[in-house]
Amino acid sequence: MPDNDTAIERNRKAMRKFEQCINTNDLSLGEKLISATAAFTTPVSPTPLYGAKGYLSVVELMRQSFPDVQWKLEKMVADETTVAVQWLCTGTFTGSAPFTGLQPNGRGFSTTVMNFYTFDADGKIVGDVAATGIAGILQGIGALPSGQ
Repeated sequence: MPDNDTAIERNRKAMRKFEQCINTNDLSLGEKLISATAAFTTPVSPTPLYGAKGYLSVVELMRQSFPDVQWKLEKMVADETTVAVQWLCTGTFTGSAPFTGLQPNGRGFSTTVMNFYTFDADGKIVGDVAATGIAGILQGIGALPSGQ
């Protein structure tokens, strides 16, 4: 196992590559960064999605509604096993697919998203937890559709 400073820097570098991966939907790069056994839960799937293919299937789903969706890594805090990232996520609702029941309307969005990524001893992503913040409150009171 690498020493703490090395593991932290390795994880930070991996997140920079991950930013490229999700913005290009690059499966080959995703397979280098995401463990094949990593299980991701998401409101768009009743069962966990596994590995890079599973994770990037959610990115592809987003692109069907927001073809220009992009994530910009704004801030990052890392330790030996976890990286917290503040993303700026932007896109335009011009795709061919509805999103949460709404039809594409040409409107754009720009929002801050927080995620916590867990890394294994080999430096691969094995977990991703998204912070819901105000969206969780709005879902709880029925102002937004709930994930499950």
